[in-house]
Amino acid sequence: MLECMETGRASKTALRVAIRRAAHQLADPPPVLDDPIGLRLVGSGYARDLDRAMEKVARDFRAFVAARSRYVEDRLAEAVSRGVDQYVVLGAGLDTFAYRNPFPSLRVFEVDFPATQEWKLDLLLRAGIAVPESLTFVALDFEHQGLAERLVGAGLDDARPAYFGWMGVVPYLTLDGFRATLRDVARLPEGTAVTFDFVFPPETLSAKRRVIFDRLAERVSAAGEPFQLFFTDAQLGLELAELGFRRVELADPERLNERYFQNRADGLRLSPDGIGMLATAWV
Repeated sequence: MLECMETGRASKTALRVAIRRAAHQLADPPPVLDDPIGLRLVGSGYARDLDRAMEKVARDFRAFVAARSRYVEDRLAEAVSRGVDQYVVLGAGLDTFAYRNPFPSLRVFEVDFPATQEWKLDLLLRAGIAVPESLTFVALDFEHQGLAERLVGAGLDDARPAYFGWMGVVPYLTLDGFRATLRDVARLPEGTAVTFDFVFPPETLSAKRRVIFDRLAERVSAAGEPFQLFFTDAQLGLELAELGFRRVELADPERLNERYFQNRADGLRLSPDGIGMLATAWV
């Protein structure tokens, strides 16, 4: 996960998200996101953090992180079924899809801040997880470097569509950084799509949701990665249309609950008091 952070520093929020994904494997059977690689990646080095993330009070965040990743991977599978064979993980952080990729023809590009990539490679080495030949690392700072040039230089074919997953990044960007990245995505051929999460403007939230937002915003700010960018669904739709996307689909907690949390014996569900949504936009 690539957020706004100081030069030379790996993302702290990327680690927190990865720990929650790993804890989900142990605390919430059957997992919404089946990710044994994630458990190997963080389990041995962060045992105390993993124990804390398995506690009941952390359940809502575990559920959200798992559902968010599962939704992206399901969207990717749909794209692959239509012939897309290029997947770009923007702000990859400790995402593990590339190491459990079930699609032989799919090439994966992990785009992230250089320090975060170096840290991830060290964790992979320590865990004995091999980097597959289908994976290419692309070092990038979204705020200061162009995405398209870096991807093409790394081997992405810009004459063919691609699918982009962009989780846990947008709220940490400036509006200019957000627009620059999506302009590059929108230049790719028809059939290209991107899925990302966004946060509502705090002033639009109910009192209960504002409390949830303030707590989360305080934590990420303390980690040196403050929230900066917010959208209503209407504002986001206008932005995406102006950037060249033809169609947008939103997924709120209710829709994710219907898709992933029906009839669970443990009652695991996303809270209805979400502070944002997932969006998928097609070129």
